[in-house]
Amino acid sequence: MNLLKAAASVSAMTLVSRITGFIRDMLLAIAFGAGFAMDAFVVAFRIPNLLRRLFAEGAFSQAFVPILGEYKARRGEEATRALAARVLGSLSVALLAATAAGVVAAPLLVYASAWGFAADADKFSLTVTMLRICFPYILFISLTSFASGILNTWGSFKVPAFTPVLLNLSFIGFALLAAPHFQRPILALAWAVFAGGVLQLAFQVPFLLRIRMLPRPVWDPRDEGVARVLRLMAPAALGVSVAQVSLLVNTHIASRLGDGPVSWLYYADRLMEFPSALLGVALGTVLLPALVKHHGNRDEEAYSRLLDWGLRFTLVLAAPAALGLAMLAVPVTATLFWHGEFTRQDVFMTRSALVAYSAGLAGIILVKVLAPAFYAKQNVRTPVKVALATLAVTQAANIVLVPWLRHAGLAAAISIGATFNAAWLWWLIRRSGAWRPGPDWGAFLLKVAVALYLMGGAIWYAMGSEQSWFAIPTPARAGKLAAVIALGAVAYFAALRLMGFRLHHFSRHE
Repeated sequence: MNLLKAAASVSAMTLVSRITGFIRDMLLAIAFGAGFAMDAFVVAFRIPNLLRRLFAEGAFSQAFVPILGEYKARRGEEATRALAARVLGSLSVALLAATAAGVVAAPLLVYASAWGFAADADKFSLTVTMLRICFPYILFISLTSFASGILNTWGSFKVPAFTPVLLNLSFIGFALLAAPHFQRPILALAWAVFAGGVLQLAFQVPFLLRIRMLPRPVWDPRDEGVARVLRLMAPAALGVSVAQVSLLVNTHIASRLGDGPVSWLYYADRLMEFPSALLGVALGTVLLPALVKHHGNRDEEAYSRLLDWGLRFTLVLAAPAALGLAMLAVPVTATLFWHGEFTRQDVFMTRSALVAYSAGLAGIILVKVLAPAFYAKQNVRTPVKVALATLAVTQAANIVLVPWLRHAGLAAAISIGATFNAAWLWWLIRRSGAWRPGPDWGAFLLKVAVALYLMGGAIWYAMGSEQSWFAIPTPARAGKLAAVIALGAVAYFAALRLMGFRLHHFSRHE
């Protein structure tokens, strides 16, 4: 399997997802802006999203995929199918219990995640209602993640990468067609979450049937494989919970800064997630099964070479994405969101958060590559310890930065924490000897820095002043933005090519 081609295919599907996601967010900005109703929805949707990272692509996937890959490599498909059935049985019971508890305890969850809303009874009540509609999403998306883990282990990356598109299409359909029929139009978004979860799960079922890996749930929590997954999940859950605690604290703080900050951070986060998903998720998805295979075969040299490839490829793409996002924060935000209820002030408030987020983008993406290096060895404890320290660093940064930078301080604290997390994981994997960097890393980093300098100069020259972007109509603004991005990309990759970089240097077969 060509890992570069596999990563490109995942990125292509993720690109489709992000494009539909931007269309979704543009519609939300036009219809709901960045105020009372949108703040309530963001909090209501964030809570099941946080749990998704525990039950879905977070702790569960980190524990399930390495063991599933080990079973497939060493015990054969029949044993792997039996493991999947037993894991599905235990997962389903846990998810049903969590969903029921979440619906019942919705008021407590809203108060715990955004206590600032309690001062406004209408805002609090609206958030609780939407949370109860959204909460079953955790059941559907976690089962979807279970299916994705199986498909990825079988080398099918495109289907799981495309699946999120269906949630975006659900949002778009409900926002355009259903919202006008609700007494409170924002409720349509909560039902879009529910329907999107059902669609994502149903979409993957035929592909599981095709590889004969659609298991029937079997309740056997004492099974050896299930017990191993649960043992790995325990520290992984702690690690994921630490990250989610940080997000919850940020939501608390933002909810006390008035109407708007929760939404500004949401829109900035959506923009930051575009390169994060395109690069970090794609690379993490294709790297984990390959790293599991090399570790299972006890081929430490191949393991080290693969990780070295992943880190280089990440830096080559993440660094220009971070620089471009910071420099083009106003043009991008104005082009995508400056419509309808979304004001010019909202653009600049979102810009300040986006610039702060972009400072940590490389760290955020590197963590998605470095953490699987530990998970592949079934070492979950080390990333958890780093995550606990990262939580402390992030909250210390909040204490210093929020009084000064307000909502942008929350984004800056996330960036500082992500950079700290990546740097420590990098040092630990290097110290362990599992990754032995090639001898030309110094020259590699110098060439990337030179290319970034030239790219930044090209963007600065072409974009003009930030205020000038408000003086041109939306189609012209979009065209100019595309031209500036293209110029920056050409400057960056042309500089790399002149310094000896070639695409085939990053081609890798597994």
